[in-house]
Amino acid sequence: MKLYNTLTRKKEEFIPLEPGKVKMYVCGPTVYNLIHIGNARPMIFFDTVRRYMEYKGYDVNYVSNFTDVDDKIINKAIEEGVSANEIAERYIEECKKDMAGMNVKPATIHPLATQEICGMLDMISTLIEKGYAYDVDGTVYYRTRKFKDYGKLSKKNIDDLEAGARIAVAEQKEDPMDFVLWKPKKDGEPYWESPWSEGRPGWHIECSVMSKKYLGDEIDIHGGGEDLIFPHHENEIAQSEAASGKSFAKYWMHNAFLNIDNKKMSKSLGNFFTVRDISEKYDLQVLRFFMLSAHYRSPLNFSADLMEAAKNGLDRIVTAAENLKHLVKAAGPGTMSEEEEKLIAEADSFIQKFEEAMDDDFNTADAVSALFELVKFANTHAGAGRSAEFLQNLLDKVVKLSDILGLIVLKKEEILDEDIEALIRERQDARKSKNFARADEIRDQLADMGILLEDTREGVKWKRA
Repeated sequence: MKLYNTLTRKKEEFIPLEPGKVKMYVCGPTVYNLIHIGNARPMIFFDTVRRYMEYKGYDVNYVSNFTDVDDKIINKAIEEGVSANEIAERYIEECKKDMAGMNVKPATIHPLATQEICGMLDMISTLIEKGYAYDVDGTVYYRTRKFKDYGKLSKKNIDDLEAGARIAVAEQKEDPMDFVLWKPKKDGEPYWESPWSEGRPGWHIECSVMSKKYLGDEIDIHGGGEDLIFPHHENEIAQSEAASGKSFAKYWMHNAFLNIDNKKMSKSLGNFFTVRDISEKYDLQVLRFFMLSAHYRSPLNFSADLMEAAKNGLDRIVTAAENLKHLVKAAGPGTMSEEEEKLIAEADSFIQKFEEAMDDDFNTADAVSALFELVKFANTHAGAGRSAEFLQNLLDKVVKLSDILGLIVLKKEEILDEDIEALIRERQDARKSKNFARADEIRDQLADMGILLEDTREGVKWKRA
Protein backbone atom coordinates (compact mmCIF):
# COMPACT_ATOMS: atom_id res chain seq x y z
CA MET A 1 0.00 0.00 0.00
CA LYS A 2 1.35 3.42 -0.97
CA LEU A 3 0.16 6.81 0.22
CA TYR A 4 1.16 10.37 -0.56
CA ASN A 5 3.04 11.93 2.33
CA THR A 6 2.64 15.72 2.52
CA LEU A 7 5.86 15.81 4.57
CA THR A 8 8.01 14.36 1.76
CA ARG A 9 5.77 15.37 -1.17
CA LYS A 10 5.87 11.85 -2.61
CA LYS A 11 4.12 8.50 -2.48
CA GLU A 12 5.62 6.14 0.06
CA GLU A 13 5.10 2.52 1.01
CA PHE A 14 2.95 2.37 4.13
CA ILE A 15 4.89 0.65 6.90
CA PRO A 16 3.25 1.07 10.33
CA LEU A 17 5.35 1.81 13.38
CA GLU A 18 4.02 -1.38 14.97
CA PRO A 19 3.18 -4.41 12.79
CA GLY A 20 -0.56 -4.94 12.36
CA LYS A 21 -1.53 -1.68 14.07
CA VAL A 22 -2.34 1.82 12.81
CA LYS A 23 -2.39 4.93 14.99
CA MET A 24 -4.25 7.71 13.19
CA TYR A 25 -5.23 11.21 14.33
CA VAL A 26 -7.57 13.43 12.28
CA CYS A 27 -8.43 16.99 13.28
CA GLY A 28 -12.16 17.32 13.94
CA PRO A 29 -14.50 20.32 13.73
CA THR A 30 -14.90 23.35 15.97
CA VAL A 31 -18.44 22.89 17.28
CA TYR A 32 -20.12 26.29 17.11
CA ASN A 33 -22.68 25.50 14.38
CA LEU A 34 -23.90 22.72 12.10
CA ILE A 35 -21.05 21.18 10.09
CA HIS A 36 -20.79 22.25 6.45
CA ILE A 37 -20.01 20.10 3.43
CA GLY A 38 -16.38 21.24 3.56
CA ASN A 39 -16.16 19.54 6.98
CA ALA A 40 -17.79 16.46 5.48
CA ARG A 41 -15.01 15.71 3.00
CA PRO A 42 -12.26 14.84 5.50
CA MET A 43 -14.77 13.05 7.73
CA ILE A 44 -15.86 10.79 4.85
CA PHE A 45 -12.41 10.29 3.35
CA PHE A 46 -10.55 9.42 6.54
CA ASP A 47 -13.42 7.16 7.62
CA THR A 48 -12.86 5.34 4.32
CA VAL A 49 -9.11 5.13 4.99
CA ARG A 50 -9.91 3.59 8.36
CA ARG A 51 -12.40 1.13 6.84
CA TYR A 52 -9.89 -0.02 4.21
CA MET A 53 -7.11 -0.38 6.79
CA GLU A 54 -9.44 -2.57 8.85
CA TYR A 55 -10.36 -4.57 5.73
CA LYS A 56 -6.64 -5.19 5.21
CA GLY A 57 -6.44 -6.61 8.73
CA TYR A 58 -5.00 -3.68 10.67
CA ASP A 59 -6.10 -2.85 14.20
CA VAL A 60 -6.85 0.88 13.80
CA ASN A 61 -6.82 3.28 16.75
CA TYR A 62 -8.60 6.27 15.22
CA VAL A 63 -8.72 9.52 17.20
CA SER A 64 -10.65 12.59 16.04
CA ASN A 65 -11.26 15.51 18.39
CA PHE A 66 -13.98 18.07 18.91
CA THR A 67 -12.70 21.60 19.57
CA ASP A 68 -15.18 22.71 22.21
CA VAL A 69 -13.52 25.94 23.38
CA ASP A 70 -12.87 28.66 20.83
CA ASP A 71 -13.64 32.32 20.05
CA LYS A 72 -16.46 31.31 17.67
CA ILE A 73 -18.11 29.14 20.34
CA ILE A 74 -17.80 31.92 22.91
CA ASN A 75 -19.23 34.52 20.51
CA LYS A 76 -22.17 32.23 19.68
CA ALA A 77 -22.83 31.72 23.41
CA ILE A 78 -22.82 35.47 24.05
CA GLU A 79 -25.15 36.00 21.09
CA GLU A 80 -27.65 33.45 22.45
CA GLY A 81 -27.18 34.29 26.12
CA VAL A 82 -26.14 30.75 27.08
CA SER A 83 -22.90 29.12 28.24
CA ALA A 84 -20.14 28.13 25.82
CA ASN A 85 -20.49 24.57 27.12
CA GLU A 86 -24.16 24.50 26.11
CA ILE A 87 -23.28 25.59 22.56
CA ALA A 88 -20.52 22.99 22.27
CA GLU A 89 -22.66 20.13 23.62
CA ARG A 90 -25.54 21.04 21.30
CA TYR A 91 -23.43 21.05 18.16
CA ILE A 92 -21.45 17.95 19.08
CA GLU A 93 -24.75 16.07 19.15
CA GLU A 94 -25.84 17.64 15.84
CA CYS A 95 -22.48 16.74 14.31
CA LYS A 96 -22.86 13.12 15.44
CA LYS A 97 -26.30 12.99 13.77
CA ASP A 98 -24.82 14.18 10.47
CA MET A 99 -21.92 11.74 10.79
CA ALA A 100 -24.37 8.89 11.29
CA GLY A 101 -26.30 10.04 8.20
CA MET A 102 -23.08 9.92 6.17
CA ASN A 103 -22.30 6.50 7.70
CA VAL A 104 -19.10 7.84 9.27
CA LYS A 105 -18.21 5.44 12.06
CA PRO A 106 -17.54 6.94 15.49
CA ALA A 107 -13.81 7.28 16.15
CA THR A 108 -12.16 4.99 18.65
CA ILE A 109 -12.35 8.10 20.82
CA HIS A 110 -13.57 11.65 20.24
CA PRO A 111 -11.66 13.66 22.88
CA LEU A 112 -12.86 17.12 23.90
CA ALA A 113 -10.38 19.97 24.32
CA THR A 114 -11.99 21.11 27.59
CA GLN A 115 -11.37 17.68 29.15
CA GLU A 116 -7.66 17.67 28.32
CA ILE A 117 -6.55 20.93 29.98
CA CYS A 118 -4.26 19.16 32.49
CA GLY A 119 -2.32 17.56 29.66
CA MET A 120 -2.01 20.93 27.94
CA LEU A 121 -0.64 22.55 31.11
CA ASP A 122 1.91 19.73 31.40
CA MET A 123 3.09 20.07 27.79
CA ILE A 124 3.32 23.86 28.02
CA SER A 125 5.36 23.53 31.22
CA THR A 126 7.69 21.08 29.47
CA LEU A 127 8.15 23.48 26.54
CA ILE A 128 8.97 26.32 28.94
CA GLU A 129 11.50 24.15 30.80
CA LYS A 130 13.18 23.22 27.50
CA GLY A 131 13.35 26.84 26.39
CA TYR A 132 10.80 26.47 23.59
CA ALA A 133 8.18 28.67 25.26
CA TYR A 134 8.05 31.77 27.43
CA ASP A 135 5.54 33.62 29.60
CA VAL A 136 4.76 37.32 29.15
CA ASP A 137 2.26 38.63 31.70
CA GLY A 138 0.19 35.44 31.68
CA THR A 139 0.38 34.77 27.91
CA VAL A 140 2.62 31.86 26.94
CA TYR A 141 4.20 31.94 23.48
CA TYR A 142 6.01 29.23 21.53
CA ARG A 143 9.53 30.31 20.52
CA THR A 144 9.19 29.29 16.86
CA ARG A 145 12.73 30.12 15.74
CA LYS A 146 14.21 27.74 18.33
CA PHE A 147 12.61 24.77 16.52
CA LYS A 148 15.13 24.26 13.71
CA ASP A 149 12.79 22.26 11.45
CA TYR A 150 9.95 24.79 11.51
CA GLY A 151 8.35 24.86 8.04
CA LYS A 152 9.26 21.29 7.06
CA LEU A 153 5.64 20.28 6.45
CA SER A 154 4.44 23.38 4.62
CA LYS A 155 7.83 23.98 2.94
CA LYS A 156 7.62 27.59 4.09
CA ASN A 157 10.74 29.57 4.99
CA ILE A 158 10.51 31.19 8.41
CA ASP A 159 12.34 34.35 7.22
CA ASP A 160 9.82 34.80 4.39
CA LEU A 161 6.97 34.23 6.84
CA GLU A 162 8.38 36.72 9.30
CA ALA A 163 8.73 39.38 6.61
CA GLY A 164 4.95 39.33 6.16
CA ALA A 165 4.07 38.95 9.83
CA ARG A 166 2.77 41.76 12.00
CA ILE A 167 2.68 42.03 15.78
CA ALA A 168 -0.74 43.14 17.00
CA VAL A 169 -1.14 45.96 19.47
CA ALA A 170 -0.57 44.77 23.08
CA GLU A 171 1.32 41.63 21.95
CA GLN A 172 4.74 41.25 23.54
CA LYS A 173 6.23 38.49 21.44
CA GLU A 174 9.98 38.06 21.10
CA ASP A 175 9.44 37.33 17.42
CA PRO A 176 6.47 37.98 15.06
CA MET A 177 6.31 34.26 14.20
CA ASP A 178 5.87 33.08 17.80
CA PHE A 179 2.39 31.70 18.49
CA VAL A 180 0.16 31.42 21.55
CA LEU A 181 0.05 28.34 23.77
CA TRP A 182 -1.95 29.90 26.63
CA LYS A 183 -3.82 33.18 26.91
CA PRO A 184 -5.42 35.03 29.84
CA LYS A 185 -9.20 35.12 30.11
CA LYS A 186 -11.37 38.02 29.00
CA ASP A 187 -14.50 39.04 30.89
CA GLY A 188 -17.28 36.48 30.49
CA GLU A 189 -15.08 33.80 28.93
CA PRO A 190 -14.64 30.28 30.28
CA TYR A 191 -11.25 29.85 31.93
CA TRP A 192 -8.99 27.42 33.78
CA GLU A 193 -6.34 27.89 36.45
CA SER A 194 -2.73 27.70 35.28
CA PRO A 195 0.72 28.67 36.62
CA TRP A 196 0.68 31.68 34.28
CA SER A 197 -2.86 33.08 34.43
CA GLU A 198 -6.53 32.21 34.62
CA GLY A 199 -7.17 31.55 30.96
CA ARG A 200 -7.52 29.02 28.18
CA PRO A 201 -5.30 27.19 25.70
CA GLY A 202 -4.38 28.25 22.19
CA TRP A 203 -5.85 26.15 19.36
CA HIS A 204 -2.72 24.30 18.24
CA ILE A 205 -1.72 22.81 21.60
CA GLU A 206 -4.91 20.78 22.00
CA CYS A 207 -4.23 18.38 19.11
CA SER A 208 -0.62 17.79 20.17
CA VAL A 209 -1.80 16.86 23.65
CA MET A 210 -4.74 14.68 22.61
CA SER A 211 -2.66 12.80 20.04
CA LYS A 212 0.03 12.14 22.67
CA LYS A 213 -2.45 10.98 25.31
CA TYR A 214 -4.44 8.57 23.16
CA LEU A 215 -1.85 7.45 20.60
CA GLY A 216 1.59 8.12 22.11
CA ASP A 217 4.48 10.41 21.16
CA GLU A 218 4.80 8.87 17.67
CA ILE A 219 1.87 8.08 15.38
CA ASP A 220 1.46 6.56 11.93
CA ILE A 221 -0.94 8.95 10.17
CA HIS A 222 -2.03 12.51 10.87
CA GLY A 223 -4.78 13.82 8.60
CA GLY A 224 -7.03 16.75 7.83
CA GLY A 225 -7.93 19.27 5.18
CA GLU A 226 -5.14 20.99 3.27
CA ASP A 227 -6.10 24.30 4.91
CA LEU A 228 -4.62 22.88 8.15
CA ILE A 229 -1.11 22.32 6.78
CA PHE A 230 -0.10 25.82 7.84
CA PRO A 231 -0.12 26.98 10.51
CA HIS A 232 -2.02 24.34 12.50
CA HIS A 233 -0.19 21.16 11.55
CA GLU A 234 3.14 22.96 11.27
CA ASN A 235 2.68 24.21 14.83
CA GLU A 236 1.61 20.78 16.06
CA ILE A 237 4.90 19.35 14.79
CA ALA A 238 6.88 22.11 16.48
CA GLN A 239 5.12 21.58 19.83
CA SER A 240 5.06 17.79 19.83
CA GLU A 241 8.60 17.18 18.63
CA ALA A 242 10.10 19.84 20.88
CA ALA A 243 8.30 18.35 23.90
CA SER A 244 9.05 14.68 23.21
CA GLY A 245 12.29 14.82 21.26
CA LYS A 246 10.77 12.28 18.85
CA SER A 247 9.35 12.39 15.33
CA PHE A 248 5.62 13.16 15.67
CA ALA A 249 3.80 11.64 12.67
CA LYS A 250 5.29 9.35 10.05
CA TYR A 251 2.75 10.11 7.31
CA TRP A 252 0.79 13.32 6.78
CA MET A 253 -2.34 13.15 4.59
CA HIS A 254 -4.43 16.13 3.46
CA ASN A 255 -7.57 16.29 1.35
CA ALA A 256 -8.05 19.11 -1.18
CA PHE A 257 -10.65 21.86 -1.02
CA LEU A 258 -14.30 21.60 -1.97
CA ASN A 259 -15.66 24.29 -4.30
CA ILE A 260 -19.29 25.17 -5.04
CA ASP A 261 -20.07 25.62 -8.76
CA ASN A 262 -16.34 26.29 -9.29
CA LYS A 263 -16.23 28.97 -6.59
CA LYS A 264 -14.90 28.89 -3.06
CA MET A 265 -17.66 28.17 -0.55
CA SER A 266 -18.52 31.37 1.31
CA LYS A 267 -21.48 32.75 3.23
CA SER A 268 -20.95 36.12 1.52
CA LEU A 269 -21.38 34.48 -1.90
CA GLY A 270 -24.53 32.71 -0.77
CA ASN A 271 -23.11 29.30 -1.71
CA PHE A 272 -22.59 27.97 1.82
CA PHE A 273 -24.23 24.60 2.52
CA THR A 274 -24.43 22.62 5.72
CA VAL A 275 -24.69 18.85 5.66
CA ARG A 276 -28.17 19.31 7.11
CA ASP A 277 -29.11 21.49 4.09
CA ILE A 278 -28.09 18.68 1.75
CA SER A 279 -30.02 16.09 3.77
CA GLU A 280 -33.27 17.94 2.98
CA LYS A 281 -32.91 17.03 -0.70
CA TYR A 282 -30.70 13.93 -0.75
CA ASP A 283 -29.99 10.90 1.36
CA LEU A 284 -26.57 11.60 2.91
CA GLN A 285 -25.33 8.36 1.37
CA VAL A 286 -25.46 10.29 -1.93
CA LEU A 287 -23.22 12.98 -0.45
CA ARG A 288 -20.77 10.30 0.68
CA PHE A 289 -20.77 8.68 -2.76
CA PHE A 290 -20.22 12.09 -4.36
CA MET A 291 -17.26 12.84 -2.07
CA LEU A 292 -15.60 9.53 -2.99
CA SER A 293 -16.10 10.04 -6.73
CA ALA A 294 -12.87 12.06 -6.97
CA HIS A 295 -9.38 11.43 -5.63
CA TYR A 296 -8.99 13.01 -2.20
CA ARG A 297 -6.04 15.16 -3.28
CA SER A 298 -7.98 16.61 -6.21
CA PRO A 299 -10.16 19.71 -5.73
CA LEU A 300 -13.81 18.66 -5.79
CA ASN A 301 -16.54 20.77 -7.33
CA PHE A 302 -20.01 20.54 -5.80
CA SER A 303 -23.03 21.24 -8.00
CA ALA A 304 -26.65 20.14 -8.36
CA ASP A 305 -25.85 18.27 -11.61
CA LEU A 306 -22.96 16.36 -10.02
CA MET A 307 -25.11 15.43 -7.03
CA GLU A 308 -27.80 14.09 -9.37
CA ALA A 309 -25.15 12.05 -11.17
CA ALA A 310 -23.98 10.70 -7.82
CA LYS A 311 -27.56 9.81 -6.87
CA ASN A 312 -28.04 7.90 -10.13
CA GLY A 313 -24.72 6.10 -9.70
CA LEU A 314 -25.50 5.02 -6.17
CA ASP A 315 -28.98 3.90 -7.26
CA ARG A 316 -27.37 1.54 -9.81
CA ILE A 317 -25.39 -0.18 -7.07
CA VAL A 318 -28.31 -0.34 -4.64
CA THR A 319 -30.66 -1.73 -7.32
CA ALA A 320 -28.15 -4.42 -8.29
CA ALA A 321 -27.73 -5.48 -4.65
CA GLU A 322 -31.49 -5.58 -4.03
CA ASN A 323 -32.05 -7.64 -7.20
CA LEU A 324 -29.36 -10.11 -6.16
CA LYS A 325 -30.97 -10.42 -2.73
CA HIS A 326 -34.35 -11.27 -4.25
CA LEU A 327 -32.78 -13.71 -6.70
CA VAL A 328 -31.05 -15.51 -3.81
CA LYS A 329 -34.39 -15.91 -2.03
CA ALA A 330 -36.07 -17.22 -5.17
CA ALA A 331 -33.23 -19.58 -6.16
CA GLY A 332 -33.45 -23.28 -5.46
CA PRO A 333 -30.92 -25.27 -3.43
CA GLY A 334 -27.72 -26.53 -4.96
CA THR A 335 -24.07 -25.69 -5.31
CA MET A 336 -22.36 -23.76 -8.09
CA SER A 337 -21.96 -25.30 -11.51
CA GLU A 338 -18.58 -25.42 -13.24
CA GLU A 339 -19.61 -22.45 -15.40
CA GLU A 340 -20.63 -20.47 -12.31
CA GLU A 341 -17.30 -21.19 -10.62
CA LYS A 342 -15.49 -19.76 -13.65
CA LEU A 343 -17.70 -16.66 -13.52
CA ILE A 344 -16.92 -16.17 -9.83
CA ALA A 345 -13.20 -16.38 -10.60
CA GLU A 346 -13.77 -13.67 -13.21
CA ALA A 347 -15.66 -11.56 -10.68
CA ASP A 348 -12.68 -11.80 -8.34
CA SER A 349 -10.71 -9.70 -10.83
CA PHE A 350 -12.90 -6.70 -9.94
CA ILE A 351 -12.03 -7.17 -6.26
CA GLN A 352 -8.38 -7.11 -7.26
CA LYS A 353 -8.87 -3.92 -9.30
CA PHE A 354 -10.63 -2.31 -6.35
CA GLU A 355 -7.78 -3.20 -3.99
CA GLU A 356 -5.14 -1.99 -6.45
CA ALA A 357 -6.91 1.38 -6.63
CA MET A 358 -7.15 1.70 -2.86
CA ASP A 359 -3.55 0.55 -2.39
CA ASP A 360 -2.49 3.38 -4.71
CA ASP A 361 -2.93 6.32 -2.33
CA PHE A 362 -6.60 5.53 -1.63
CA ASN A 363 -7.79 6.23 -5.17
CA THR A 364 -11.51 6.01 -4.40
CA ALA A 365 -12.44 7.26 -7.89
CA ASP A 366 -10.88 4.18 -9.50
CA ALA A 367 -12.20 1.97 -6.69
CA VAL A 368 -15.74 3.16 -7.48
CA SER A 369 -15.12 2.34 -11.16
CA ALA A 370 -14.13 -1.21 -10.19
CA LEU A 371 -17.32 -1.51 -8.14
CA PHE A 372 -19.38 -0.38 -11.14
CA GLU A 373 -17.67 -3.04 -13.28
CA LEU A 374 -18.60 -5.67 -10.71
CA VAL A 375 -22.21 -4.42 -10.69
CA LYS A 376 -22.38 -4.58 -14.49
CA PHE A 377 -20.95 -8.11 -14.40
CA ALA A 378 -23.52 -9.17 -11.79
CA ASN A 379 -26.40 -7.64 -13.77
CA THR A 380 -25.24 -9.53 -16.87
CA HIS A 381 -24.72 -12.95 -15.33
CA ALA A 382 -27.29 -13.12 -12.51
CA GLY A 383 -30.82 -14.31 -13.20
CA ALA A 384 -33.39 -17.03 -12.74
CA GLY A 385 -31.84 -20.48 -12.99
CA ARG A 386 -28.62 -19.56 -11.24
CA SER A 387 -27.70 -21.34 -8.02
CA ALA A 388 -28.26 -19.60 -4.70
CA GLU A 389 -24.57 -20.11 -3.88
CA PHE A 390 -23.49 -18.28 -7.05
CA LEU A 391 -25.92 -15.41 -6.51
CA GLN A 392 -25.01 -15.06 -2.83
CA ASN A 393 -21.32 -14.97 -3.76
CA LEU A 394 -21.91 -12.09 -6.17
CA LEU A 395 -24.05 -10.27 -3.62
CA ASP A 396 -21.39 -10.67 -0.93
CA LYS A 397 -18.79 -9.14 -3.26
CA VAL A 398 -20.94 -6.11 -4.06
CA VAL A 399 -21.76 -5.57 -0.38
CA LYS A 400 -18.14 -6.03 0.71
CA LEU A 401 -16.73 -3.38 -1.65
CA SER A 402 -19.60 -1.02 -0.90
CA ASP A 403 -19.04 -1.40 2.83
CA ILE A 404 -15.35 -0.50 2.51
CA LEU A 405 -16.50 2.76 0.90
CA GLY A 406 -19.06 3.19 3.68
CA LEU A 407 -22.01 2.78 1.29
CA ILE A 408 -25.10 1.03 2.60
CA VAL A 409 -26.58 -0.86 -0.35
CA LEU A 410 -28.88 -3.32 1.37
CA LYS A 411 -31.82 -2.05 3.38
CA LYS A 412 -32.31 -3.59 6.79
CA GLU A 413 -34.92 -6.29 6.74
CA GLU A 414 -38.25 -5.01 8.02
CA ILE A 415 -40.64 -7.42 9.68
CA LEU A 416 -44.16 -7.12 8.39
CA ASP A 417 -47.12 -7.61 10.66
CA GLU A 418 -48.62 -11.06 10.31
CA ASP A 419 -51.81 -9.56 8.82
CA ILE A 420 -49.80 -7.84 6.08
CA GLU A 421 -47.82 -11.00 5.33
CA ALA A 422 -51.08 -12.92 5.09
CA LEU A 423 -52.50 -10.37 2.65
CA ILE A 424 -49.43 -10.63 0.41
CA ARG A 425 -49.74 -14.42 0.37
CA GLU A 426 -53.48 -14.16 -0.36
CA ARG A 427 -52.78 -11.82 -3.26
CA GLN A 428 -50.26 -14.27 -4.69
CA ASP A 429 -52.82 -17.09 -4.45
CA ALA A 430 -55.46 -14.87 -6.11
CA ARG A 431 -53.11 -14.16 -9.02
CA LYS A 432 -52.35 -17.86 -9.46
CA SER A 433 -56.08 -18.65 -9.63
CA LYS A 434 -56.53 -15.70 -12.06
CA ASN A 435 -58.74 -13.84 -9.58
CA PHE A 436 -57.18 -10.53 -10.63
CA ALA A 437 -59.98 -8.42 -9.17
CA ARG A 438 -59.20 -9.74 -5.68
CA ALA A 439 -55.45 -9.33 -6.29
CA ASP A 440 -55.97 -5.69 -7.26
CA GLU A 441 -58.21 -5.15 -4.25
CA ILE A 442 -55.48 -6.45 -1.92
CA ARG A 443 -52.87 -4.28 -3.63
CA ASP A 444 -55.04 -1.21 -3.00
CA GLN A 445 -55.64 -2.28 0.58
CA LEU A 446 -51.91 -2.63 1.20
CA ALA A 447 -51.28 0.73 -0.45
CA ASP A 448 -53.70 2.30 2.02
CA MET A 449 -51.62 0.72 4.78
CA GLY A 450 -48.46 2.30 3.36
CA ILE A 451 -47.13 -0.88 1.72
CA LEU A 452 -46.29 -0.57 -1.97
CA LEU A 453 -45.92 -3.75 -4.04
CA GLU A 454 -43.89 -4.27 -7.19
CA ASP A 455 -44.19 -7.40 -9.33
CA THR A 456 -40.80 -8.29 -10.84
CA ARG A 457 -39.24 -11.29 -12.55
CA GLU A 458 -37.58 -12.09 -9.24
CA GLY A 459 -40.88 -12.08 -7.37
CA VAL A 460 -42.91 -9.59 -5.39
CA LYS A 461 -40.98 -6.70 -3.86
CA TRP A 462 -42.42 -4.29 -1.35
CA LYS A 463 -41.49 -1.04 0.30
CA ARG A 464 -43.03 1.35 2.72
CA ALA A 465 -44.49 4.48 1.15
